[in-house]
Amino acid sequence: MENCKLNIGVVNFPVNWGNKKKNLENLKKYCIEAAENGVEMVVFPETCLCGYDYDGENDIHKELAESLEGECVSIVKQFAVKYNMYVIFGLAELVDDKVYNSAAIVFPNGEVDVYRKMHLPFDEKKWAICGNEPKIFETKWGKVGVSICYDTYCFPELIRYYRAMGARLVLNVTACPDNACTMGAATLSLPAYSFINYVYIASANLCGQEKYSHFSGGSCVVMPDETKGGVKTVIGTFFGEKGSDKIGLFNGVIDLSLADKNTDIPIYDGDFRAEKYAELYDRVAKNN
Repeated sequence: MENCKLNIGVVNFPVNWGNKKKNLENLKKYCIEAAENGVEMVVFPETCLCGYDYDGENDIHKELAESLEGECVSIVKQFAVKYNMYVIFGLAELVDDKVYNSAAIVFPNGEVDVYRKMHLPFDEKKWAICGNEPKIFETKWGKVGVSICYDTYCFPELIRYYRAMGARLVLNVTACPDNACTMGAATLSLPAYSFINYVYIASANLCGQEKYSHFSGGSCVVMPDETKGGVKTVIGTFFGEKGSDKIGLFNGVIDLSLADKNTDIPIYDGDFRAEKYAELYDRVAKNN
């Protein structure tokens, strides 16, 4: 592949619960800042258009849900085309009368694709339905996979699938609040999955106080390091570390070819027995 170097940005996004207009203005502001910094792909958090917390009395997700042909996506599309930039952001997506927890993928040519969260924890089941398909999109830097929060931290099969299919970068669109369960899952899983799959993982998280939850950012890019024995953060500040709660855009250039070079583990050179795992998971499905 000729070009493996990508200027990518992730955003510690200041969350405004229930205020789609304000959230859209912030999204546009960071798109402009990203363009000024030469960013070619910018990633925003889960539900960044409406906010994450569920309030049964005011179901903002269903109230503020919109289709991929809606006003907000159309506005983001204009920015993506103007700045020749991929823009990935979380929204409550309306499809007929159903709502998904989705990540819109807006291409520099104005095309729009989507990943719909496959695993829904906690209150998300009260407003969204599960998506059923992973998402890989093609770029000039190679294949890129997309997952959303719980998908990333608790279901290693998805990251393994993306890497086995040739993706060297996975985008983690997340709303990870400051509690032991979610932060524990994030801080343990991301380095482990990056290392054992030798893949870059780019996370974008909400940042600040929402209706009930507090988010301390941690938007970053992690990758296997040159020692072939660990993982390092190359953009932003990892979850829970000092300075991880600083609101704003963080960007830099990553070389995706290093995902192939920074390991001696031959998982994808024939050691990964996908057909055997298909057989085993078929047993699990039948047992459930």
